[in-house]
Amino acid sequence: MLLAGGLYAWLAGVRAAAPPVPALATSVEVLDRDGRLLRPFALEDGRWRLKAELADVDRRYVDMLVAYEDKRFFQHGGVDPLAQIRAAWQMLTHGRILSGGSTLTMQVARLMQPRDGRGLAAKWRAKWQEMRRAIQLESQLSKREILSLYLTLAPYGGNIEGVRAASLAYFGKEPRRLSLAEASLLVALPQAPESRRPDRFPERAQRARDGVLTRLKGAGLFGAPEAEFAERTGVPTRRIAMPMLAAHAAEHARAERPAASVHRLAIDAAVQARLEELARERVRTLGNGVSLAIVVLDNATGEVLARVSGADPLDASRAGAVDLTRAIRSPGSTLKPFIYGLAFEDGIAHPETLIDDRPVRFGAYRPRNFDREYQGTVPVRQALQLSLNVPAVVLLQAVGPQRLASRLGETGFALSLPPGEVPGLAVGLGGVGMSLDALAGLYAGVANGGMAHALRERMDGAVIEERPARQLMSPVAAWYLAQALLGTPAPQNERAGRIAFKTGTSYGYRDAWAVGFDGRRTIAVWVGRPDGQPVPGMIGREAAAPILFDAFARLVTRPAPFATAPREALNARNNDLPPPLRHFGRRVGQVGAVQGPRISFPPDGASLERVAGEPLALKVSGGTGRLTVLVDGVPAGNALPGATFFWQPTGSGFTRLTVMDAAGIADSVVLRIRGPEDALGVSGGLVSGR
Repeated sequence: MLLAGGLYAWLAGVRAAAPPVPALATSVEVLDRDGRLLRPFALEDGRWRLKAELADVDRRYVDMLVAYEDKRFFQHGGVDPLAQIRAAWQMLTHGRILSGGSTLTMQVARLMQPRDGRGLAAKWRAKWQEMRRAIQLESQLSKREILSLYLTLAPYGGNIEGVRAASLAYFGKEPRRLSLAEASLLVALPQAPESRRPDRFPERAQRARDGVLTRLKGAGLFGAPEAEFAERTGVPTRRIAMPMLAAHAAEHARAERPAASVHRLAIDAAVQARLEELARERVRTLGNGVSLAIVVLDNATGEVLARVSGADPLDASRAGAVDLTRAIRSPGSTLKPFIYGLAFEDGIAHPETLIDDRPVRFGAYRPRNFDREYQGTVPVRQALQLSLNVPAVVLLQAVGPQRLASRLGETGFALSLPPGEVPGLAVGLGGVGMSLDALAGLYAGVANGGMAHALRERMDGAVIEERPARQLMSPVAAWYLAQALLGTPAPQNERAGRIAFKTGTSYGYRDAWAVGFDGRRTIAVWVGRPDGQPVPGMIGREAAAPILFDAFARLVTRPAPFATAPREALNARNNDLPPPLRHFGRRVGQVGAVQGPRISFPPDGASLERVAGEPLALKVSGGTGRLTVLVDGVPAGNALPGATFFWQPTGSGFTRLTVMDAAGIADSVVLRIRGPEDALGVSGGLVSGR
């Protein structure tokens, strides 16, 4: 009774003196939307230690581990007296250690606080400390928590710790489903992790594995035929590199939240893996120094399903370390659809409206088509499908470059311009900067009925409030645009009419683009040199479009259908359109010009001083019937042709003045009004005219 009472008092004292269980440092993990591992990061000292829970590991492996290492694990309180007596008796009778008496809990205690010293006294002292700490751990943690600690800390040779890291390093997979041969090897390795490393000593590793199978044959965990098959199976002889899917997205997520140990992204691991394989295949054919990037978005949510930057993040010859999906480049003609979309929204054009593709000059600016040829009069739909430059610039003049830039910026995908520079007509042909992911976000907005979502990178409960979708263009304009892009001629050997897409090539053959969408997802592709050097002959249709179509083919067997036409959409031929929409007005001075209104003063791009109480003159010549003056798209008054209007601005900043006649022909100028205020957004109305 005295002995029992003393033992009880000692145990109570040990438990009462238990220090808190220290936080365990584990590798940072980046997961996909479904919890699959995209990329782990090693600890600062280079060790791979992935946190493991019982739910992460094959149940039979856990049963084999307990049966082999500590069969009374669920009965003892941290120390197994029977195992200690057995180990001591074997050492006394045989003169050497035949089996250890350490429980799994004692092993966890040793792994959390490694032994100091090598002498016999140091070993006995360490063993005593392990027993004390094991008792304390059992008083603080459940059996499941202790098992999870062992699964996380167990050594497997080299810098590999924990069963998840070992399974990934030796089998290339998570340990959720293990064969009998794999499970028995993982049980055997922690006993002598360095001398049994299969990548260095495969024979020793196989003998140790077979020893586990022999010892557990009677435990009822597997049958004799399965054990015989496992014994005939070889062991892995090399280590497999840790997963590195979405390497740049993982780096970005970790830098964004350095304190987090787990990051869960919106990326789909299966989609990412297929497109990374596509990138590896395609980059071999692109030439020295040329790389590519791919972004995939969900149209309805803005979730980033894949980010592929280059074929190999370690390839210095192609700047593999640079995230090309976020790099600012010239988008070429890929911005043209948004010009047409705003023209559709304003009601100044329809897909079947005729427009002239002929030489035209805007002051010193004279846009020309890519092939230096002109198509004459063509439908607006065809002008977009053929990516004609002149019609796009003519429409941009009517829509207004500043309005285009403002509308895109309002959705969160702003154009990149040098400080102080005002958007001009060259914006429509790529004279501006934009990233691949931002461009994908804009096209996803078209596919989503004109509502553009902010890109959603994470699925792990971001604290930042979700920004609601912003209107890129009206639903009718978005539907017109999608139907027009659906008819874009497909690249060679591809079927047309499956996806809506647009290509682009920047000035000097530096960037080749292709962006396409179906009813569910948007894919954007960029090809070029990361250092910005030109690649002669590289154009979007030949370099990027085939990759775009291949990406869709690898993700879906049949593209998702588009939404039905909005009720307000006008599905008509040119002859059935209202007269103002049959032929877009041609500016004065063009061959075969139709006389329309023309703002003769102030000139486009003028900077005017605003004086309080004094109106500014607006001189208009030409036009048919009553003229309508619009300030930033809002009607400001009416008057007859040939009159001089006096306009009273109410603020300072950039504004667009538009004059439209009764035939629907319009002319616009963008002005900068200077005054004592700095606020942008000028409004005002006509105060008099004569």
